[in-house]
Amino acid sequence: MRDVKPIEAITAVEMTGESADREFDFELYLRQRAALVEQALADRVADAHGPASRLLEAMRYSLLAGGKRLRPVLALAACEAVGGAIDVAMSFACAIEMIHTYSLVHDDLPCMDDDDLRRGRPTNHKVYGEAIATLAGDGLLTDAFKVLAQAAAQSGAAHSAPEALLETIAELADAAGSAGMVGGQVIDLLGEGRDLRLAELEELHRRKTGALFVAAVRGGARLGGGSPEELTALGAYGAALGLAFQVIDDLLDVESSAEDLGKRTNKDQARGKATYPALLGVERSRDLARELAGKAERALGAFDDRAAPLRLLAAYAVERKL
Repeated sequence: MRDVKPIEAITAVEMTGESADREFDFELYLRQRAALVEQALADRVADAHGPASRLLEAMRYSLLAGGKRLRPVLALAACEAVGGAIDVAMSFACAIEMIHTYSLVHDDLPCMDDDDLRRGRPTNHKVYGEAIATLAGDGLLTDAFKVLAQAAAQSGAAHSAPEALLETIAELADAAGSAGMVGGQVIDLLGEGRDLRLAELEELHRRKTGALFVAAVRGGARLGGGSPEELTALGAYGAALGLAFQVIDDLLDVESSAEDLGKRTNKDQARGKATYPALLGVERSRDLARELAGKAERALGAFDDRAAPLRLLAAYAVERKL
């Protein structure tokens, strides 16, 4: 049994040739990167006393509930892929996860998907009430941009210049707002009970899920000093990966149990939502997810072994069970 290296020593640079997947402990990489993100989130959304303490408690309840932390890990991995150090992208990674968590808190509300279980625990509004849950989501979204804006003071490196940070903030806002995630959620709600065509379903998830994946990898790479060509390639990677991730989410909703997923299953069918399994069937949907993962990997063709975590994340996205 080989020795396990501390996180600082686990880098894609160590991997060479065809042995990369065997030499690199990907599960360890995911766990340790997620643990770093978890600690950074706890530091940036700290406990507070006073009249608003209930709000901070509700924000931390959902933000620190665990989970895959896939979007912030993608941001860090993209930063590494272009030769950057992960500390320059950590605040951005936290902002991504805060925005993702806000979207889950709001999605679970009775006026939206009306869920009572998330990550194996009662949803935010079941614990704190609908009003506080709504405000907790508002707080996470707004504070995410404060956290990201403050990242300018973290490093004096050239790639942390105000121009790069401003571009990253603008792209993240676009991905989270009406042109991206929020717009996709509206299309999803208005599509309930309708038979969407495949192109319509792809557009829905390009906004609702894919936009934040693209912003994560492009933002992490930009802050890490990535070139325009690298950002373009990573954008293609993120778009394919985000769609593959959603296809698998749809499959898990019909194939897994609530106990396994930590949330209610078969809810899409119950609400009359269009899904990939409903439109294409289970096997064709699984084939599509693998095709998209292959497309994501091919987008990384010009990258060296530092992008190995990104390549492995593409495979992970379609083979995951949670």
